[in-house]
Amino acid sequence: MLDIKQIRENPEFVQEKLVLRGDRYDLQPIIELNQKQRELEAKRNQLQARSNEIAKTIPTKIKAGSDPKGDEIKALREEGASIKAEIGQLEPQEKELLGKIEELLLALPNLPSGSTPVGKSEEENVEVRRWGDEYIPKDESILPHWEIADKLGILNVERAVKIAQSRFVALFGAGAALERALIQFMLDRQVEAGYLEVIPPVLVNTESLTASGQLPKFAEESFKCGADDLWLAPTAEVSLVNLYRGEILSAEDLPIYHCAYTPCFRREAGSYGRDMRGLIRLHQFNKVELVKFVAPGDSFEELEKLLKDAAAILEALELPYRVLELCTGDLGFSSTKTYDLEVWLPSAGTYREISSCSNCIDFQARRGNIRFKETGKKGTQFVHTLNGSGLAVGRTMAAILENYQQPDGTVRVPKVLQPYLKREIL
Repeated sequence: MLDIKQIRENPEFVQEKLVLRGDRYDLQPIIELNQKQRELEAKRNQLQARSNEIAKTIPTKIKAGSDPKGDEIKALREEGASIKAEIGQLEPQEKELLGKIEELLLALPNLPSGSTPVGKSEEENVEVRRWGDEYIPKDESILPHWEIADKLGILNVERAVKIAQSRFVALFGAGAALERALIQFMLDRQVEAGYLEVIPPVLVNTESLTASGQLPKFAEESFKCGADDLWLAPTAEVSLVNLYRGEILSAEDLPIYHCAYTPCFRREAGSYGRDMRGLIRLHQFNKVELVKFVAPGDSFEELEKLLKDAAAILEALELPYRVLELCTGDLGFSSTKTYDLEVWLPSAGTYREISSCSNCIDFQARRGNIRFKETGKKGTQFVHTLNGSGLAVGRTMAAILENYQQPDGTVRVPKVLQPYLKREIL
């Protein structure tokens, strides 16, 4: 959530930043509602101050000799009753205005950072670097991962569709084992990097999705449980960010690093026709997520570290990848700056996203009221939150199946995974 004070005091700056995202938002209704709310608040505070003054004056005057039933005390009591009635009328009006302001603020995306490249769409994302060109297969007859998986008998789409619907898959034998091995390997590496592992709920409530930024804008992308205020989590980011919702942390506890493996659920609304086959775009997929809570002055440095932690998985697996810095027009809703990791898929002859590492600064913390306090200092500050995939497991499996294919149709197991799978060939 954006800071209402920033919108009120510098609307031109906020509008310019929103335009860079390609979004057109009218800030004037927010400013006008905020002005009305502040006027009501000021009036209510004045009335409350007078009410408090009357409450103190009456016993003082009685103690000084005024008649408790006399005209003077009677007039003060009548004034006090009138003020309380007026405050009682103002409070619901102010509450209604605050609700309208919050509704409008929740629809505004985060502002891009000053270092985020300016651009209108993904075509203007900036390539930062590439790694692992020497690992790119030279064989031009590479099969797409779903074909090699089918030949190995480790993936079945038809049976999964029978159980659920399209865009679900079932893994068998070595495929299931490879998925488990990847999850365990990713968690082990991130724990070694300093992340505390969490097993969070995968059902999350509306307040949690709102705090992390998925609601209200992306309701159509999520699966909702009809009988409860619960949703299937689209990413463990939601669960991890909300671990500290409504809390005041100690500055000494920062930074906080968490990692979690969860299944993730997304409708992928509007994406039909894209990646209909294989493991790239599913309604249910496994992912290891990384989330950080840090002091404001450290968040951009922590973003670089987060990117390094995610990329380390690809490097350990010897999978070629590149890093893209997303332009303003391609930023996610909650992010101020994002790097995408894209892994090489030989059958397509291109790189495909496998992780997004984002700095959300105080955007999620404002929505979730997550603050911290420094010892010896007055007041609190909002933490900065960061998140990234470390990694999307199904896409990692797809990359392994394609990059490690052998001429005889088998797939070599990456060296770092062999101790987990206890085999060298799939």
